[in-house]
Amino acid sequence: MKRILWFRRDLRVKDNPLLSLSGNVLPIFIFDTNILKTLERDDKRVSYIFHYVKKLKQEFLAHGLDLKLYYGRPESVFEYILKENSFDEVIASADYDSYAKERDLHISHKLTFHYLEDTYIFKPDEVLKDDGSPYLVFTPFYKKATVLLKSKNIQEYQRAKNTLIKTDYDGITKVDEAMNVTKVAIEIENIGFEHAELKIVDPHHKLEVFKDKINDYKEKRDYFSKDASSNLSVDIRFGTIGIREVLRFVLSLKKNDVEPFIRQLIFRDFYAYLLFHFPNVEYQNYKYSFNGIKNNETYELFCSAKTGVPIIDAGVRELIQTGNIHNRVRMIIASFFTKDLLLPWQWGERFFAKHLLDYDKASNVLSWQWSAGTGVDPQPYFRVFNPYLQSKKFDKDAIYIKKYVPELLHVESKNIHNEEYLFSTNIQGYPKPIVSHKEAAKKAVEIFKTKQIHPGMSTL
Repeated sequence: MKRILWFRRDLRVKDNPLLSLSGNVLPIFIFDTNILKTLERDDKRVSYIFHYVKKLKQEFLAHGLDLKLYYGRPESVFEYILKENSFDEVIASADYDSYAKERDLHISHKLTFHYLEDTYIFKPDEVLKDDGSPYLVFTPFYKKATVLLKSKNIQEYQRAKNTLIKTDYDGITKVDEAMNVTKVAIEIENIGFEHAELKIVDPHHKLEVFKDKINDYKEKRDYFSKDASSNLSVDIRFGTIGIREVLRFVLSLKKNDVEPFIRQLIFRDFYAYLLFHFPNVEYQNYKYSFNGIKNNETYELFCSAKTGVPIIDAGVRELIQTGNIHNRVRMIIASFFTKDLLLPWQWGERFFAKHLLDYDKASNVLSWQWSAGTGVDPQPYFRVFNPYLQSKKFDKDAIYIKKYVPELLHVESKNIHNEEYLFSTNIQGYPKPIVSHKEAAKKAVEIFKTKQIHPGMSTL
């Protein structure tokens, strides 16, 4: 059996189902120009991926394998590969966003395509209601998933004995749409990007560190300045560590309170599951006809962190500067964006997509729809986060805010959480709030109320 092993969101050797397949193999990674052409030249994710692709290639060499690197449209790359050699099938881990499904469909017309379900804990048709329909609400989904998890095989995949297909594995092979082929050195500049400085920490080290924090995870995870999370979201996103390995590790900590963390892992599955079963939510409301008010001036103030609302501006700056953002801050920002500013959730989703290092289409889209109140899960449209109460509760001393908004260093913490103070006081170098939260929230609720469609009735 001659197989192409297409590495995408599984950039590791350990516990990788692709490497559990025996036979003659051609391991490949494609720098997909369909995706790359949409990104800024200094995109942090490209640097992150490039680092781990090079690391994967080195690890393969240590195991008697290698990784062939391509740059181009996947359709063109596969057309070139199949001109050079014949294969029985291509194997890759499944992905559920619209581009990924369309891409894989095109490749399946050229060669037998087999999916391995490696990206998430469950297959999209594994956690269903008794009548075979998908869940729309997380809690019953979670209850069913935890029952299934008890008997699910999450054992480590062992490496099979396979033979590397002989070809030239040096450099990056560029294939354009006219099938012109060139070879370049493995340097990020050769695929049109700049090297971004990133603090990359081995995911297994993160796991060991998290072991000492997991008991406090539920209590501390919402506090902005506390390092209470696993910090594994980017590693799980790109598969530099497998989701099964994370589960095995956490479940082995039997004397610890691991349920809150496992709940979050299953929540990640739930959003991928919803995107699979309701693909149009990637771009459109599931319910309610109101879809925001387009206002470019307001949007630019948000993007430049000049809203005058400290927690919003701090979160936006953290995102732009680091590629990361605290989970609760994400929710506060999304609520403010869609309810206080009444901007289309799709605009916010694209902004996060541009900057998030751990960007995952399913999690990002469904989270934004949840905050907007337009999604599959029943987040009421009238639930609006108060950014000042949220920052007061979870960043009382404004440690997080002052880190990213140094213009407020001289302002008393209590005043940073006080909208009236921010409206009435001239703070050098920092703008007044662009909206009154109380008035904006009331307006949002009234607009949604008049634009209601019965929950569960899709507007697609």
